[in-house]
Amino acid sequence: MRTQVAIIGAGPAGLLLGQLLSTAGIDNVIVEQRSGDYVLGRIRAGVLEPITVSLLEACNAAGRLHRDGLPHDGFELCAGDQRHRIDLQALTGRHVTVYGQTEVTRDLMQARAAAGRPSIYEAEEVTVLDFESGSRPRVQYRKDGTLHEIECDFIAGCDGYHGVCRASIPAERLQTFERMYPFGWLGVLADVPPVAHELIYARHPRGFALCSQRSTTRSRYYVQVPSSDRAEQWSDEAFWAELKRRLPADTAAQLVTGPSIEKSIAPLRSFVAEPMRCGRLFLAGDAAHIVPPTGAKGLNLAASDVGYLWQALCDFYKGDGAGVEAYSARCLQRVWKAERFSWWMTGLLHQFPDHSPFEVRMQDAELDYLLHSDAGRRVIAENYVGLPA
Repeated sequence: MRTQVAIIGAGPAGLLLGQLLSTAGIDNVIVEQRSGDYVLGRIRAGVLEPITVSLLEACNAAGRLHRDGLPHDGFELCAGDQRHRIDLQALTGRHVTVYGQTEVTRDLMQARAAAGRPSIYEAEEVTVLDFESGSRPRVQYRKDGTLHEIECDFIAGCDGYHGVCRASIPAERLQTFERMYPFGWLGVLADVPPVAHELIYARHPRGFALCSQRSTTRSRYYVQVPSSDRAEQWSDEAFWAELKRRLPADTAAQLVTGPSIEKSIAPLRSFVAEPMRCGRLFLAGDAAHIVPPTGAKGLNLAASDVGYLWQALCDFYKGDGAGVEAYSARCLQRVWKAERFSWWMTGLLHQFPDHSPFEVRMQDAELDYLLHSDAGRRVIAENYVGLPA
């Protein structure tokens, strides 16, 4: 098989890139090691920056998002029993949209199927070859016992943190940066109405909590737990009781509980690999970087990478290779700013087991300053809606 761009990974990053390239008339094939149902079953983020929405619009995949997505003009930060609203619209002139990553993936899958573009699921033994030099990289995979090969101009590694693409780059060509946190988020998805119209981030002596949502009838809640905890240790009743303890009393009183649809613990990690390009292989999304979910940046950073790569490849096929050369540097400038915001928000709102009483008081003082300062609230708002591309 011959194509212009071989995309490894059929998550939202790979699907978005494929749809954007197809809209621009650039031939592409997506290769995914998992099944389509498995990809759709991943429960992930749900807060979209304006730049992510604009990219979905650019590839004609935003119809259901505009119908069912929930525009949010702000969110709340809680300290103890005090609730403080960060007015995104007033502070930045922009808003975010709550729309689940599963729904984004579903929309992109349907758009790709409607366009008749090829996606190869359940591909085994995926290998990326000859991308460091020359102009003819290759992708090999095994399907139904038969070895297949794709010749292409470029390979886009959108296959996540554990994928084959970053692992195929020689170790001496990459520098990695990582921070592991001593806690995770226990998340519960339930068919209950959200406790509030907007998201609530809560800092509490017992640990962080987040009240999020997927729709007006489906909610996603999280509590900070030690990294040694396991989801099966937590009954639904224990989760709801712990969440109520960490919310302001008036908010806890309004919380509607119900049986969990899904329950899992997500570890928190900061990770960056650079550069994000090796020859004709590009890394995008979780293949290149991971952020703690506190700043709502994971999916949005992946979309930002894809936007840069789409522009670069469009320019390349028009005879201008400058964007290809600048791809990594351009992405990393935004990646590190988003990493900083996610790291900062995580440090501000969570309880750290090794913090001294002095460090805890410093967290209290910093949060109090930010919430009572116009400049401080604007810093939070500007980063939350997404810095300029």
